[in-house]
Amino acid sequence: MNWYFYILKCVDSSFYCGITNNLKDRLREHNRGEGAKYTKTRLPVELIYFEEFPDKSSACKREIEVKGWRREKKETLVGGFPSPCGLRTNLRCRSG
Repeated sequence: MNWYFYILKCVDSSFYCGITNNLKDRLREHNRGEGAKYTKTRLPVELIYFEEFPDKSSACKREIEVKGWRREKKETLVGGFPSPCGLRTNLRCRSG
């Protein structure tokens, strides 16, 4: 089972980082207010970045790494992601 590290952009333009083994379901949970406490008051959220990993441990390590970054560095990471691939709708795009 693959795991994903992802970044959401909240309605207040803040970023939320997390991990999941199902991007589509997790995004749906966040937007229903059933996700993280942080995103519940910042709806709707938009998936703006993700990376795929072979296991939960690897995804968690990446989450910890990126959470430690300043916003500017996160913006650089997200800015290089190919958003026109339909990831906000069908989530079939891979991060490479």
